[in-house]
Order: sequence, then C-alpha cells, then structure tokens
Amino acid sequence: MTLSLHAASVPVFAQLLGGLSDVLAKAAAHATERKIEPDALLQSRLFPDMFPLLRQVQIACDFAKSVSARLAGAEVPAWEDSEKTFDELQARIRRTLDFIAGLDAGAFEGAAGREIVLRPGTPKERRLDGQAYLLAYGLPQFFFHVTTSYALLRHGGVEIGKRDFMGKY
Repeated sequence: MTLSLHAASVPVFAQLLGGLSDVLAKAAAHATERKIEPDALLQSRLFPDMFPLLRQVQIACDFAKSVSARLAGAEVPAWEDSEKTFDELQARIRRTLDFIAGLDAGAFEGAAGREIVLRPGTPKERRLDGQAYLLAYGLPQFFFHVTTSYALLRHGGVEIGKRDFMGKY
C-alpha cells in the first residue's frame, strides 16, 4: 500500500489546525473567566527572541496552506498577517482549512517527485522533491509552530492537554 502525499499532508494539517482552533477557544475562555487581558496570551513568548503566540498561529497556517498548495501544484495564496485577536486567529484557521479542503486530491498525483523551489531569503535557494519537502521541511515546520502555540498557552495557565493538541481524529 502506498500513501499519497495528499493523505500524508492535508488530513494531518486539518487535524492539528482543528486542535489549535479548540485550544485557542479554551484560551479565549480562560482569559475571559480570569479577567486576563487577551494580549497577555496573544503576545506571550517562550523567550524574547521567539515569535509571540499570534505569529506562531499565523505561521502554522502559512505552512499548512503553502505546503499543501505547492504539493498540489497550486498557487500559494498570500494573506496579510493582520490578526490581533482570538476571533481573528480563528478566522485565519477556518480560511486555511477551507483552502486546503478545496485542493483536489488528484492534483497531488506525482507530487513526491515534483521539484519544489524555496527562497527563504536572498540569495538562498533550496530545491527539494515533493516528498522531502513535506517530510523533512514542511511537516516539521508546521509541527514546531503548532507545538509552540500549545506550549505558550499551557505556560499561560490554559488548562489543556495532549488530547487538545491532537485534535479530533
């Protein structure tokens, strides 16, 4: 049995973004119940040189949409990083979920051998085949930002556990 890159990507992104959405809902409720300014959580960082929660969620969504789009041979949508609230982050997650759900699974056919060209910074250029792009770059990046988001909220006192992180499967 072979596993398609669609099956190894889109459902994984959807499951963990669903978990991230639920965790953010718990964080918003936590802030309200304890009369905590939401920015105390949204701007929290694990260390001063790391991105705050807001940016971690944005980047997780960016990896879900960009990796899926590139593997499907679709254009990566460009979205502004203008979210400032829990509700706006929820909207970004929903938009990401809608985008990746709208990609045709058939478009991922042959994606394992498709060349993916990354330009993370000038003059750097990185070329990977689709399988290496997903397994060695895209998924680890996505997991890092989802995990960091979870850790920030757990550190902020939000009562969440591994089941929350995992989402529904």
